[in-house]
Amino acid sequence: MNASMLSYILFSCLLLSVQAEYCGVREIIRYTQRLLDDSSVSCPCRQTATSSCSCLPIPERGHELACFVDGTKHLMENTSSNPVITRLYWTFQALLDRSLCKRMAHGDQCQYETKGNVKEFLKKILTTYQEIDK
Repeated sequence: MNASMLSYILFSCLLLSVQAEYCGVREIIRYTQRLLDDSSVSCPCRQTATSSCSCLPIPERGHELACFVDGTKHLMENTSSNPVITRLYWTFQALLDRSLCKRMAHGDQCQYETKGNVKEFLKKILTTYQEIDK
């Protein structure tokens, strides 16, 4: 095995180890903050209402990622097209599919005891990722 092959293999391993811990923390915090500042995404959560502002899952510990995927997908399908929501959805989906963020448990199913409105859901995303960022 020659030196260039060895350096290629080492570089690939380094890339994989960096990628394995990709949580997208700062990016997710920035997008979530932007959505929270945007008042058009807030509306009350009514369990019975079938409005576009129906309730979103507030995940149990260990099921955050699956619930964030479900919640952002719901937002994407039920609100006027918002590129920030779309970006968040695809980021969560990639993190879940590839198990990229080791610090987040990867329960494939969204489990929750409560539901909340859009603001509560976004605040849960924010606090979850701020904990990882510490």
